[in-house]
Amino acid sequence: MTFCDVVEAIKTLSAEEKHEIQLLLKQYLREERRDEIYENFSAARIAHQRDELKFSSNIQELRLQLED
Repeated sequence: MTFCDVVEAIKTLSAEEKHEIQLLLKQYLREERRDEIYENFSAARIAHQRDELKFSSNIQELRLQLED
């Protein structure tokens, strides 16, 4: 099923069913974002344990780190 097929199928649904799909999509997007945040946290924690993270309050140093 293609994206276009899904859109066309949604058009045929009742307003209540469309609203339910909207709620489901919002929930799925929240869950995906939560998973992404957790993956980033896990990667940062591992980098911290390996002493790979660099911290600085110097703006020039931070800019250089961003360019790397």
